[in-house]
Formats: sequence, structure tokens, C-alpha cells
Amino acid sequence: MDIKGKIYKDFLDRIDRFKTQNGPQQIKNQHNKGKLHARERIELLFDKNSFEELDAFVTSATPDTGFGKIDAAFGDGVVIGHGKVNGRLVYVYAQDFNVMGGSLGAVHAKKIMKVQELALRVGAPIIGLIDSGGARIQEGVASLSGYASIFHNNVHSSGVIPQISVILGPAAGGAVYSPALTDFIFMTKNTSYMFVTGPDVVKEVLNEEVTFDELGGAEAHARKSGVANFIYEDEENTILGVKKLLSFFPSNNLENPPFIEPKTKKDVFIEKLRTIVPDDPNKPYDVKKVIELTVDQDSFFEVSEQFAPNLVIGFARLDGKAIGIIANQPKVLAGVIDINSSLKGARFVRFCDAFNIPLLTLEDVPGFLPGLDQEHNGIIKHGAKLLFAFSEATVPKITVILRKAYGGAFCVLNSKNIGGDYNFAWPTAEIAVMGPEGAVSILYKRELQKSDDPKKLKKEFASKYRQEVANPYIADEKGYIDEVIDPADTRKKLIIAFETLENKHVDNPSRKHGNMPL
Repeated sequence: MDIKGKIYKDFLDRIDRFKTQNGPQQIKNQHNKGKLHARERIELLFDKNSFEELDAFVTSATPDTGFGKIDAAFGDGVVIGHGKVNGRLVYVYAQDFNVMGGSLGAVHAKKIMKVQELALRVGAPIIGLIDSGGARIQEGVASLSGYASIFHNNVHSSGVIPQISVILGPAAGGAVYSPALTDFIFMTKNTSYMFVTGPDVVKEVLNEEVTFDELGGAEAHARKSGVANFIYEDEENTILGVKKLLSFFPSNNLENPPFIEPKTKKDVFIEKLRTIVPDDPNKPYDVKKVIELTVDQDSFFEVSEQFAPNLVIGFARLDGKAIGIIANQPKVLAGVIDINSSLKGARFVRFCDAFNIPLLTLEDVPGFLPGLDQEHNGIIKHGAKLLFAFSEATVPKITVILRKAYGGAFCVLNSKNIGGDYNFAWPTAEIAVMGPEGAVSILYKRELQKSDDPKKLKKEFASKYRQEVANPYIADEKGYIDEVIDPADTRKKLIIAFETLENKHVDNPSRKHGNMPL
């Protein structure tokens, strides 16, 4: 065999060893756990034959530490590279649980850092497919240093390129903080977990018995902590969800979101919107029906659906253009603002503002949630986060008041005086310092005490207050809103209004950054 022949044989042998490492047995190991292999996940995510792998043959820098040998497998437990998702460039890293449980050592970390830095340099989204036992114990401080560098890159990329974390197995200890720094987190039921300290440590330190699911499963993080924005039954649907979410985003903060040809006509007259708000001002209704009738057909994609459901947030399209929606949900807690909904809304507003996604607020809010628990846990500070986020945002911002807009909550939800560009109201709107019943209890306290039938008198006074104070036409005439509109014309009005704001420009004062009430 000549020299060239031997060189080529060595090249092919190396590729064969690589293929064996990622062969049927490794795939079967993952399937037995109810999970896909890292490479199967990548295949699902990217357009066919578009993925290009980087650093496929690197191996660990420290194969023997004195505390057990490190697997010398190619890739060091993480697959990195780039490809096209719906025709657009996206970078990825996918941890391979078959190689030392996907644990992060120095080389593993350098690969993730490399792809993070490339994504930032070229202005493309990055997705992390996470399936890891955490820091590689054998490598000690090198693992911790690797995590710190990844976190630093997350922060540098924040607001510049979209960052998405997809938890498809365990994410434990320090590993959870990179996802927490990214824009959105996906989890799968039954197979993904996130926690700073696992069940064994909880048992040892606190003597509490807790399962993986109870402590850090998808349901726990979707409903209780709000850490997970999306949960799905299986990995295939999770990755389809990631692809759908990406369709609303620009590739970076210097671009606008992609346009998709709308299925719904621009000037459609939607008579159903006239009947959604009940005649009884205390009767609930589903604000999602308002959203679905107003936006392009089948375009609404809700975010954090199970966490703080008294506030609905999500992406949609209006005449083919992406928008972010924040809407009070009268079906849950009457649509009040509380601590959790403040946090949920503030983070969403800031994401949309960072990536040039216009904001639509649908308002029906009786105020902030009262009570000892809310006050002692900081509703003042947390509510101020939502106020700060709306006031700081420079993207086009439009509000439609559907029904109630009371007190400080009216101010917070993108009122004109905190920078709302256009504020519309339906004829059913009530705009006031407080609800009519509460207002007349204060204003007519003496009369009600002296009355033989205080309930009847209170009802009469409340009706008068609605007519003379909370009436939306008063706010319209005084310029606090721009127009009282026919609900059936809402879609048409919004499309025209957003079109006028396409070239909106705001000059903010020069500063390093504001001091948000964190």
C-alpha cells in the first residue's frame, strides 16, 4: 500500500470508529429511557441535509485524572454545529448522554463556547439541546470554569441573538443556570428535569422525601416556578414547538421578524367581537377568543400557558407580521395583576422589545391582587418590573381596553403616559381610579349608611359612576385614549395603526443601563 493509500485508509478507519460510537446500540440506550439520541434530535430540528458538524473528533483533554478514567470518545459528549431551520441559519449544541452522562468537562465546555461565539459573531439564533448529568466531577474546577464561561457568553448574547434551551433529560446543579439565562425554555414530560439540588441532597439536608418529578419535572416548572415556558408530551413535538417559536423571531436584534403571507383578510369585519364581553361587568369571558378572532388565522402561539394564567402572553401574526400579545384573562382571578403575572409579563415585554417585535396589549384589569401574601412578597417591587418593561420598550406599542382599566393597573398596562403609541377602547370599557362599587362605597358612605335600602342605592350610585366617570367617551374626549372603536373593526384598526408605526424611532437618554427593580 502506498503512502497515499495508507493516509486515506487511516482517514476512513477514523470515520468508521466515529460511526460505531454513534451506532444502533447508543441510539437504543436512549430509546430505552424514552429519549432520542442527540443526533436524532438534530435531524428533527434542521432542514434535511443542512446540518454541518464542528469539532466532531475532539476528545477529552484529561483522559485520566486519578479519580477514574474519562471516556476518550470522539466529541467529548456534545455535538455542535449549524444548519438551516425553515431556510434560516441556526446554531446548535446537543449533549450526548451516552458519553459520561453528557457531563461537562473542559473540552465539552469549549465546544459549547465556540458555537455560542460563532452564533453571536454571525448574528444567528442558538439552541441548546440539554441532556446532562452536570459538571464532570473528575475534572474538578475545570468543569466549573467551563460553566462560568458559558454563562458569560449567555449574558453577552442576551438581547442580541435569540437563545433557546431545550431540556431533554436531566439538567442539574450549575447546569440549570445557562438555560435560566436564555430567552425560552422547553421541557418534555416524564423525561426532563431541572434542579439546583437533587432529591438525594434534599433528603440528606432537609430529611424530605421528594421525587424527581415533584422537585424539578416539567409540570412543576411549567405551573409552579414558571421556569419552563413550554412543555410537551414527547421530544418530537417539543422540537416542532421550537421550530414554530423560531418562525416569529428575527435572526438577531438588527433585523425584523420574518413575514408570512396571511390567511386572513386585512379589512375583515368580525361581528363576533361585539358579543364576547358580557353585559354583566363581573361576569368572566375567555380573552383567547378575542385574540384568535383578531389575529391571522391559527397564528397565535401561547407562551407560559400554565404559569400565572391570569395573564395571557404569546406570539401571533397580524397581516403576516409578528407581534407579541399581553392580555388580561378575566377567566382567572378576574384578570388581576399579581406577582407571578408581573414577572411573566415583564420578561416577555423585554424580549419583544429586544428583537423588534411590536406589542399589543388587550386590557381588562380590575387592579393589583390585594392581600397580606402579595404585599409581603413584594407586589410593589414586582409590579414595578412590568411598569418598567413597558415604559422602557421602544417598539410599536398599542393597547385596546376591552372592559375594566382600574387604578395603577391602567397606568402599568401600556397607558399613553408611559409611552403607549395608540390606545383604543371598546364601548364596554370602564376607565377609573377604582371599580364603581368600591368608588361609591367611599364617595357616598354617609348616604349609604342612612339609607333604608343601601344595596339598591349602591347599585344606583354605581350605575351613575359608570355613566359619568368610568365612561370611555370621557377618556376619549380628554385625550387619554385615542379612540373608542367598534369591536368588529379591531383587526382593521390594529393593522393600520401598526403600519403607521413601522418607522418608529425613539432617542433615549445616554446611559449604561437602567436600574430595573429586580
